[in-house]
Amino acid sequence: MKIYTKTGDTGTTALFGGTRVPKYHIRIESYGTVDELNSHLGLIRDQEIDNRYKELLMNIQDRLFTVGAILATDPEKAVLKSGKDRLNIPKISDSDIELLESEMDAMNDALPPMTHFVLPGGHTTVSYCHIARCVCRRAERLATLLHSEEPINEAVLRYLNRLSDYLFVLARKLSNDLKAEEIKWIPEKL
Repeated sequence: MKIYTKTGDTGTTALFGGTRVPKYHIRIESYGTVDELNSHLGLIRDQEIDNRYKELLMNIQDRLFTVGAILATDPEKAVLKSGKDRLNIPKISDSDIELLESEMDAMNDALPPMTHFVLPGGHTTVSYCHIARCVCRRAERLATLLHSEEPINEAVLRYLNRLSDYLFVLARKLSNDLKAEEIKWIPEKL
């Protein structure tokens, strides 16, 4: 398989199903940002962290490929003439979302209560989590905009929302595990 096709040289790209759209199309921005997020998760996974986190991050990366495939599919061509779903892949399910929630609950139970906002930083690995969280929020905003124009499976929106929360809690948990200082944001008095 050749990596370059030259079909995008004029500023368009093909969605799954063959529809060509400009590379700046909200659908492309949406799944491109999910791809960027997936790369950041790979960077976190490459750090010296507990294998449990690495395994869950790999699961999340797999789910993000599913999200990307959903976002990359022209909704008008998502179903074949036979009525069969063109994307022959699993969907984002309630259990995917519940897994993130249960992992957050378990991590939160091991952490001191949060009384203030936290400044990102304290350790490189923690900072990578905060960057991923911000990219995830951007992916969520773009997917929400796409959904307002061309409805997508709402489980995708819920998953991205929960994932950004998960990444915040993971950053806090890694701060704790790595004995990094968690700096509270205390607004300056005027």
